Order: sequence, then structure tokens, then C-alpha cells
Amino acid sequence: MSKRVVVTGLGAITPVGNDVKTFWQNLIDGVCGIDNITEFPTDELEVKIGGKIRDFNPEDYGMDKPFCRKQDKFTIYAMAAAWQAMQDSGLNAQEGEGQNIDPFKLGVYVSSGIGGFETIYRETQKMFEDPSGRWVSPNFIPTMISNIAGGQIAIKFNARGSCIDILTACASSTHSIGEAYRNIKEGYSDAIIAGGSDHCTIPIGLAAFNSCKAITKEPNPKHASLPFNADRAGFVMADGAAAIILEEYEHAKARGAKIYAEIVGYGSTCDAYHATAPRPDGTTQARCISDALAEAKFDPSKDCVYINAHGTGTRLNDVSETRAYKLAMGDFAYKCHISSTKSMHGHMFGATGAVEAIATVLAIKNGIIPPTINLDNPDPECDLDYTPNKAKKAEITLGLSDSFGFGGHDGCLAFRKI
Repeated sequence: MSKRVVVTGLGAITPVGNDVKTFWQNLIDGVCGIDNITEFPTDELEVKIGGKIRDFNPEDYGMDKPFCRKQDKFTIYAMAAAWQAMQDSGLNAQEGEGQNIDPFKLGVYVSSGIGGFETIYRETQKMFEDPSGRWVSPNFIPTMISNIAGGQIAIKFNARGSCIDILTACASSTHSIGEAYRNIKEGYSDAIIAGGSDHCTIPIGLAAFNSCKAITKEPNPKHASLPFNADRAGFVMADGAAAIILEEYEHAKARGAKIYAEIVGYGSTCDAYHATAPRPDGTTQARCISDALAEAKFDPSKDCVYINAHGTGTRLNDVSETRAYKLAMGDFAYKCHISSTKSMHGHMFGATGAVEAIATVLAIKNGIIPPTINLDNPDPECDLDYTPNKAKKAEITLGLSDSFGFGGHDGCLAFRKI
């Protein structure tokens, strides 16, 4: 018999807040976290803006300096998000008094789209300076591999169950949450720390994504991320991490856990079309959304739906995504409340799906639709209700969060009010 799965903990490190409360308040207030990059020189770079993590102290999240010296920032951000989520949930797999979950029933599904990008960049520079490799760090491999964030989180919280790093580019953490949901639903785990992290807003990251014409060169950081806007010219790179505690309902209920929402559906497809461009007609993205809706038992006569869109602000994505919603839901698509919170926090790659899943869960819980800021010139081909510029109230019963990654990886999560 299938188990019910609920959300019992949240954690986020983002350009609009380094805790869930601040993150959510800034979203509904329409605060833009994108700014000029000051962490490194940008004089020679064409792109000079991004969504950076600021005012962040790892020691606030249970990490010490010796640990941090051996980690890439993507792992540090992931640890901070997981620490918040575990504190929020009250789960404890540590042996001794207070343990309330079997360590072998607690898993970790934390992804990264790229992994230790900054570490790779730094250690490669050393090889160019000295081809003997004698100065390459002995910690290079265990610092840069994309699964290490999940491994470190498992060590920290004594999570001895399934620990899996799903890498599907921008859809990585959406798929991590979806696959964690299926794992618990089928009875393999009682709870899983699921999410993602990336730290890619570094010189080579900006140069590489600029070369493939994916990111905007807009110099004004506060009007650069323009999902569904006719003036959009590419996404804005950002860093961050997010973690969600998924837990089997009866297990959560038995320990008196706080429950944010229930996860009730998951869809996963592949465009099978192009390495970087989405399928233009939206058919495979629509199937992904339809599968999540079907599992969630979507009822157009009763449900009030919010969708946190992938909404990158690229020319191709926003139109194909709009088509996908119409294919998946027909005329009901015009009744949906939709927004792209990337307009405020930018695109965090492997972290972005989990960050947006948290926004979706909080929208359901609080009955508030976060806005798509900067939507001052809507694209006529993106003609759905994309909640321009200001948040609004709605009694949401069903929330969707979708992500579409390079390689054609599509993922969609469905959450219900509980």
C-alpha cells in the first residue's frame, strides 16, 4: 500500500535571504536579490551582475572553520540549508536520547547541477602554472564531486539510508525531491533530506554561459531577470541551496511534527530534442505536468492552482512553457495563478527547483501568490496570469513547481494543502 508523504522541514540559502522566513518575506514583498558582482573583478567580463549569497556565516548553521576550509561553497550552502531544514523538522537520527528516526530509514537526496565549480576552476589554474601537478590539493576530488554535499549531509545527521545525487542540470533538485517522494511512498524510507545546491556565479561560469548565449548582458541588475517579458534577453546566474524534509505521514503524525503540505504528484520526462533548447511545441513538458496533475488527482471544478514556473527569462523557454501549460490543462491554464520567482532570486541551477518548491509550499500554506517582478511589458505569446509585479492572496489547494534542464530534463512536483 502506498504511503502518504508530507513536508515537515524547510531550509534555504538564497540571494533574497539566508533563512526561510527572510526568503519568503522578500518574495512576497517583491525584493530583487540580483546585484552587481563585487566578489571578484568583472572589468573584462561582459556580464557583471548575478544573484550572490551575501551576509552569510557558516558558523550560524552548525559548521566550523576547519570543515569549511576543505569544502567548496556549494557544499557549505547545502549543509546550511539542510541544517535549517533538520532543525525545523525536529528529526533526530543521532544515537542516544532524543532519537526519533531509525538512521537506516533517513535518506539524503541532495543534488548539484555542476558541483565544485570554483574548486575545479582554482585547481585547474594550478596545473597551468605548474604542469607537474605538485600543487594540486589532495582534497581536490572529494571537494569538487557533485555527490559530496549529500555525503557530508549524511555524515552530519547520521543518515544511513539511501544517499543519491541526481544530476539533471537545472532540474536536478526537482528530480531529487520527486524521487525521494517515490522512495518514501513505496516504503523504503521514513524521511529524506531532499534538495540541491550550486555555486556557479564565478568568472568561468559567467564567461561560459555568456558564450552559449544563455544569460543576459543587461547592466541594470534590478531589471535584468525578465521572465515572460517581451524584453527578456536571457537568465541571470545565481547561487544558493535549499533543502526540504519529506516524511512519511504516519511517522510525522506519530511524533507530532509540524506539517507544511503534502506532496501528491511527480512527473518526469525528457524533451529528446536538443542539448540546450527546450522542445518548442511544449509537448514533452506538458506530459511531465500532466503526469504530476493526474497523480495529484487534479479536479478543475474544485482546485485553485498555483504554479511556480521555471520561467528563466530566455526567449525560447518562456514561450514553450506557456504552450506546455495550455496543452496540459486546456482552458483551465488561464485560471491558474502562475509566477516566476527567478525574477527576484535568479537562476540557481541545481538548487533552483528546491528553492522554488519551498516557495510553492509556502504559497499554499500562507495563501499568497509571490509575484513575477519586472513584468512591465508582457510577451503576447505568454498570455497567462503570471502575477505581474505584486503578490496577491488566493486560497490555493494545489501547487505545482516545474523545472526544465539542459539535456531536455523535465520535472514537475505537485503539493496539496493539508
